[in-house]
Amino acid sequence: MASKLLLQRRLFRFLQLSPPFSSIHAAPFYSVKASQFLSLYKENAVLPPLSSSSRNICSRSSNLDDSQGPLTIDYSSLLQEGEFHRLADSTIHSLQEKLEDYGDSVEVDGFDIDYGNDVLTVKLGDLGTYVLNKQTPNRQLWLSSPVSGPSRFDWDRDTKAWIYRRNKANLYKILEGELEQLCGKPIVLS
Repeated sequence: MASKLLLQRRLFRFLQLSPPFSSIHAAPFYSVKASQFLSLYKENAVLPPLSSSSRNICSRSSNLDDSQGPLTIDYSSLLQEGEFHRLADSTIHSLQEKLEDYGDSVEVDGFDIDYGNDVLTVKLGDLGTYVLNKQTPNRQLWLSSPVSGPSRFDWDRDTKAWIYRRNKANLYKILEGELEQLCGKPIVLS
């Protein structure tokens, strides 16, 4: 596979060195150039046979089952915008209240909570910063975590919770586990 990519890159560079193709008469010129290039490298390069499967541009193997990748989006289940705002605002405000109480009970230098412009920011001093915000077009809550990195949560009507589709993790459970890990004290958010 690597030798095939190398050959494709060399062919592309080789063709780029040719005069610009500004007319329809240039096509035969490039065909001849490509043939010359291939004959130069034919004896030196080991080329795998081309097949339809070798042209796959997917970065992962295509023989994955559903548990190994993100779930597909069911667009028919997307929330209406008003319902999304109601659920997201309720979640963010509930988290804000519970995290403010939690901040009073833990001894973390630099613990601070800020909410503005639909963004909840939880600063844990040297331990890192959480940012939770609404993404209205996607009907998602986005979380940036100092522990687990970025995550995008969709509302699950069955569980009535914000779920990360890649691993089916619950927003509240992720925050509970990570905050206990960072601050040393359990918190119940749900």
